[in-house]
Amino acid sequence: MIYLEIAGPHTRLCSSLCAECPQGNTGCCAGPPELDWADIGRVVALGGRDFLLAEIASRNLFPVAGGLQIRRVRTRTTSADPRRARCVYHSPKGCSIDPSQRSATCNYYLCEDAFVHGGIAKGNPDALAARKAHASLREQFSRWNAILAERVRAEHPEGPIFSPGFLDWLGAELEAVAGPMRLDQAPVTLPA
Repeated sequence: MIYLEIAGPHTRLCSSLCAECPQGNTGCCAGPPELDWADIGRVVALGGRDFLLAEIASRNLFPVAGGLQIRRVRTRTTSADPRRARCVYHSPKGCSIDPSQRSATCNYYLCEDAFVHGGIAKGNPDALAARKAHASLREQFSRWNAILAERVRAEHPEGPIFSPGFLDWLGAELEAVAGPMRLDQAPVTLPA
């Protein structure tokens, strides 16, 4: 089953298959995405600046050319499981951080197995709506990130220092590009 939590750029796509992932108990969390400039701006605009600074200080997030990389750790879910690399925020119950602090990709990504399991081939309306929302959100965040990447390069040609001032600037820049970031936003516009 697929269901959507519609909230503008904070929309979440969820699948019951994730809890029973055929790829193992880590699933797509084995290779977490970067928090790119749009993701970082979104987290800051939603009040997560201090969370990001604390995670950078603890080395769970570290600067890379396009934003912040999430640290991977080798752990096991149970004592019988082999150690597998996974996102530092992955827990036996799923993601351990609030959706407002995650990469947008973590909120809107579903693998092809989830769409098939959710009935996309049979025309299930929730699966079809999720596919449209995924495409729309991916396009939206890619566009915002391209604009912000250009602004970061222009303002910080030697690369940014992840300070409170830089993060506040990035959050404001995202809102200048995308509009105010609020968790109560209108639904995402789905393509016809």
